[in-house]
Amino acid sequence: MSQTVRTRPEGSDRALSEAYDTALLDLDGVVYAGGNAIAYAVDSLGTARAGGMRLAYVTNNALRTPDTVAAHLTELGIPTEDSDVITSAQAVARLISEQVPQGARVLVIGGEGLRVALRERGLEPVESAEDEPVAVVQGYGGPDLPWGRFAEACYAIARGVPWFASNTDLTIPSARGIAPGNGAAVEVVRIATGSEPQVAGKPLPPMHRETILRTGAERPLVVGDRLDTDIEGAFNGEVDSLLVLTGVTDGAQLLAAPPQHRPTYVDADLRGMLTGQPEVVEAGEGFCCGGWTATAGTERLELEGAGEAMDGLRALCAAAWTAAGDGACELDGGKALARLGL
Repeated sequence: MSQTVRTRPEGSDRALSEAYDTALLDLDGVVYAGGNAIAYAVDSLGTARAGGMRLAYVTNNALRTPDTVAAHLTELGIPTEDSDVITSAQAVARLISEQVPQGARVLVIGGEGLRVALRERGLEPVESAEDEPVAVVQGYGGPDLPWGRFAEACYAIARGVPWFASNTDLTIPSARGIAPGNGAAVEVVRIATGSEPQVAGKPLPPMHRETILRTGAERPLVVGDRLDTDIEGAFNGEVDSLLVLTGVTDGAQLLAAPPQHRPTYVDADLRGMLTGQPEVVEAGEGFCCGGWTATAGTERLELEGAGEAMDGLRALCAAAWTAAGDGACELDGGKALARLGL
């Protein structure tokens, strides 16, 4: 796929909730963390929905079923239907169903979300390698997934059974911090078997396809907190994206982002959906946004001025990404980010 290399965040004269018909929202780190709503999320989403924007929740977490996720969001004050939730379990179940016979047995290493998604596609979930599965599927099973489940996967894969993974996120946000995600569990099986799974979740095409099939979005905006899943998934799907800084990505990671990890827009939280986005403009050898001017020196990024922290970050992104071109910026942005409190 050939795309123009993004060298700065874009501006928008219109509120993003008006410029796009559907928000494809990640959950962990965007809407909630550890089950609790992130600041401003409930009110921002309610305002966007009232203005006519469709909200769809797209998660790589394959543990919970869509109805469970919808009920949780509704309890948080975000009215949600089951059909508004798209999971990597649904994406991987479709991927498997296209490669095995109807009614086939699939060994599940994960939670109820995978089992429900497999049944939706006419497949039979089983628990043991001795049940003669024709495929193995692995998804996040929560912190209490027994170690023996990995052994069952290895036994089946060693017999030549194809292996699928809902996603390969190495980490997942929790109320206590960053915890191991499904990608860490996939590595256990990969090391033991020497095999490679077919992966469905973000940032890969099967997840984007599942999302568009289920939402019918024509002008989607991906909203996420992860560069390597949400933003890269939008890049692969050739759609626009909004990065919010309420999850795992910090300012330093954003400045160092290679082209496939550079979002269309950047904002502090979901309130950014309700506003336009300021333009970043060239100013001599640097870039201006709001009251800030950022430049790329020989060893570090420089920032002068005053104003909103997000404007300073947008200007820094332009300086860093322009300097990096189609690579990753290696200039030190620590002092500039510290000025912004980031």
